[in-house]
Amino acid sequence: QVRLVESGGGSVQPGESLRLSCAASGINFKIATMGWYRQAPGKQREFVANITGGGSADYADSVRDRFVISRDWPKNKLYLQMNTLKPEDTAVYYCHTHWVRPYWGQGTQVTVSS
Repeated sequence: QVRLVESGGGSVQPGESLRLSCAASGINFKIATMGWYRQAPGKQREFVANITGGGSADYADSVRDRFVISRDWPKNKLYLQMNTLKPEDTAVYYCHTHWVRPYWGQGTQVTVSS
């Protein structure tokens, strides 16, 4: 059974940082491509970043110079280090993988507000 569990969300002020984590189980984490998506109120879910089993990463243009995606294979954990956060980063952030079919975590709320 595939399970993705996010943690690390919260409320911060503009310019601050947060680190999201996703604990994965039920997949071969070593080779699975893992990703982060987000959904703001009233908007469609959008791609944020992903990372292959080999460590190649891709980012949405809106976060490319501020966010860093990483993974820890022995721990089966995915991370998203978010720096210089902006109000427009406010959203529910979801961990994602495609293992026979798409899987999503339950999401973690990130709020950036002064």
